[in-house]
Amino acid sequence: MDHQTRTPDTGTHTQLLTLPEAAARLRTPVATLRYWRHLGIGPDSFRLGRRVMYRRADVDRWVTARHDLEAEKRVF
Repeated sequence: MDHQTRTPDTGTHTQLLTLPEAAARLRTPVATLRYWRHLGIGPDSFRLGRRVMYRRADVDRWVTARHDLEAEKRVF
């Protein structure tokens, strides 16, 4: 029997975060992330079945945008 060594899949699904994972990445309560989503001010999200999902890159991009916005406020 021929056995192959399998490497972990590094596909797109590993770049997806559940609501609790995104909240942990942002170090904010899940309820806050839900509220931001409701207001439309949080990171981009989408539904995958019943689950709310976030792309890791979108969360990181949102943090960078918020940082840049705050930096602009301090300059003026």
